[in-house]
Amino acid sequence: MSNPGGNGRPSRRPAPLGGEQVEGHHAVHQLLEQDRRRARRVWVAQAQAATKPLDQLVELARHRGTPVHLKNADALQAAAHTSAPQGVIAWADPVVAVPLVDLLAGTGTLAPSFLLVLDGVTDPGNFGALLRTAACAGVGGVVIGRHRSAPLTAAALKAAAGAAEVLPIAQVPGIPAAIAQLTRVGIWTVGLDPAAKDDLWRTSLLDGPVALVLGSEGNGLSQLARQRCDGLIRVPQTGPLGSLNVAAAGAVACFEVARRRSRRQ
Repeated sequence: MSNPGGNGRPSRRPAPLGGEQVEGHHAVHQLLEQDRRRARRVWVAQAQAATKPLDQLVELARHRGTPVHLKNADALQAAAHTSAPQGVIAWADPVVAVPLVDLLAGTGTLAPSFLLVLDGVTDPGNFGALLRTAACAGVGGVVIGRHRSAPLTAAALKAAAGAAEVLPIAQVPGIPAAIAQLTRVGIWTVGLDPAAKDDLWRTSLLDGPVALVLGSEGNGLSQLARQRCDGLIRVPQTGPLGSLNVAAAGAVACFEVARRRSRRQ
């Protein structure tokens, strides 16, 4: 289908990723603060509305022109999709994916030469935690697959603590093809694999433009994604347990990249 301008190029409609219900004061505050998508309404626990941090959130919502409704605790909990909404729920337009080519062109809010690729992370809590880590470590954008990827639920947004409002997310038909595309533009794709020979502390693969590739919670990297990566590394461990979960391993690796970059500044 051609775009409305009739220039023969296919239209690229932004893909909604979900995230319409936002819970927790950090996540809702960033939704309102960043103002990148429209917040339709905010519910706040009446007993907490005049106390910090919700009083500041109420003031910000009203400043943005977002309707604020004071609700009792039972009504708030009945509407919540998480067990602890922290006294606030917002409803908003969905988070919209960015095209991968735009992310590579540097249209993200952070450095485009440091990306995080999620190959089959399906747990919303892990997804949200990785988004939060990525935003804190200076990742320029996150790449997820259209299939075998955690939805951007209220639980994921709460775990992300507002990161979904500042971090560009590209959704691609297939992760292996996206890895190949990253390699073609000069970004090293480095997969985390506990069986890899090269380790995180000693590798030179993280010193330039890099995309860290993390696999699924149960099986790790898919076979094709592993084959497409420029290299594989492991997080060195000295304790008795076999491995870190994907969110913890991703945090260690992201901040190792951030540490190296801070030394070059």
